[in-house]
Amino acid sequence: MADPAIVKEICRSLKQMRLSKNLTQAELAEMAGLNRVTISRMEAGRAATLLTLVQILRALDKLDILDIFREESEISPMQLLKLQEKQRQRASLSRKKTVADREEKSEW
Repeated sequence: MADPAIVKEICRSLKQMRLSKNLTQAELAEMAGLNRVTISRMEAGRAATLLTLVQILRALDKLDILDIFREESEISPMQLLKLQEKQRQRASLSRKKTVADREEKSEW
């Protein structure tokens, strides 16, 4: 699908979401804090910014659509097990070698 066709589809979907909530462009504009002309242009595929899109989706209570852009790394059970194996389980006493200890072991 070409880029202009994708934009057209997104704009058509926005208009359909607005109509399914039985909202006029003016009502949606007021809810989103935008001008009615901005809504009209957005639905026509013109003058669209990401900020405008987010404002409209928020007003339509459809921000969850943007969840697909969140990339959350899921750790597999095997990766989790390997990470847990590498973590220390307890602390050990620090062994500071004194000069006397070093001299006793030294053959000099």
